[in-house]
Amino acid sequence: RVLFRSGEWVVRPVPGAAAAKPYRCPGCDQELYPGTAHVVVWPTHSGVTDRRHWHSICWQRRLQRRPGR
Repeated sequence: RVLFRSGEWVVRPVPGAAAAKPYRCPGCDQELYPGTAHVVVWPTHSGVTDRRHWHSICWQRRLQRRPGR
């Protein structure tokens, strides 16, 4: 679990070998292709139903983005 200004989050790495489906990264709105290592993130208060798949770098840089990007 990771605590940020926006709340407490569960962050799980997904190795490329385990990434079997495509997803859309909410950080950059680009596709995560099967076989791409990434992180799965969800707020602790809502559980895995609200999980999102992010590029690792997008998750790391999300607090540096300007609003609307």
